[in-house]
Amino acid sequence: MTWIHEHSDWPHFVWDDSRLAVALADTRHKQGRLLGRMESIGFDLQREASLVTLTEDVAKSSAIEGQILSPDEVRSSIAKRLGIQTADIVPVSRNVEGVVEMMLDATQRHQLPLAEERLFGWHAALFPTGWSGMHKIAVGSWRSDHMEVVSGPEGKEKVHFEAPQAGKVDREMNAFLSWFEAEQDCDSVLTAGIAHFWFVTIHPFDDGNGRIARAIADMALARAEGSKDRFYSMSAQFENDRKDYYANLEKQQRGSVDITAWLAGSLDAWAAPWIEPKIP
Repeated sequence: MTWIHEHSDWPHFVWDDSRLAVALADTRHKQGRLLGRMESIGFDLQREASLVTLTEDVAKSSAIEGQILSPDEVRSSIAKRLGIQTADIVPVSRNVEGVVEMMLDATQRHQLPLAEERLFGWHAALFPTGWSGMHKIAVGSWRSDHMEVVSGPEGKEKVHFEAPQAGKVDREMNAFLSWFEAEQDCDSVLTAGIAHFWFVTIHPFDDGNGRIARAIADMALARAEGSKDRFYSMSAQFENDRKDYYANLEKQQRGSVDITAWLAGSLDAWAAPWIEPKIP
C-alpha cells in the first residue's frame, strides 16, 4: 500500500479545474447571496446569527470525532468571549472552553500568522489535562510515535490510514505552514479544502487533528472573506454526512496527489442548501 504522502510528488497537489467549475460557481453564488443577506439584517442580528453558526460549528466539529459537547455550554462560552448579551448563560466545562478558545482564535484573529507555537496553543487548549480519554498524550508538541487509524477487533484490524513517520512531522509542518502563509494562486474555497486535507494527512498531533484541520479551513475562509463573523458551518454539513466525509478522506489517502475528488466533496458540503444560518 502506497499512501498519498509517500508519492514522489507529495505535497504538490493537482486537480481538474473543469470538474470543479460548476460546483465552485454554485458555492460562490450561495456564499455571495448569504453574505449579501447578512449585510441587510443589521448589526445585532448579524452577531446573533454568527453566535448561532459558531455554536453549531464548534459542536458539530467535535461530534465528528465522537466528542459530544453541550450546545448550551458552547453558546454560553462563545457569547461571553464575544461580549454578546444573552439570557441563557450556563456554567461551562473546561473542555468546552478549550474548543471554543481554539475556534475563536482561528476565526476572530484570522489575520494573524498560523505558526507552530500557535498550533501548540490550540492543541493545549483542546487537551488541558494532558489526557485524551484514558490515554496520556503529548500536549503542545508534535507527536513522537507512529500514527495510524484502525478499526475492527484485535487480530482483524483494518488500517484506514497511516500518517507520515514521526521523524518527518517537523519538516512536513514547516512546508505546510510556509504554503498556508504564502499568497495562493487558487480560489480561497479550494485553499480551505487543500489546507484541511494536507493538515489531517500529516496528522502532527497525538489527537485532535481533525478538529484543528477544520479550524484551519475556517481560518482560511475567514481570511478570504476578510471577516471574523461566520454565517455558515462546513463542520455541520460534514457531521451530517460523516460516513461520506471519512470515506472520502480514506479514499484520497490511498490515491495520488490529484485531489479533485476530495475538493469536489468539500464543495458539495459547502454548497449544501441548509448552510443558510438560523436568523433569529
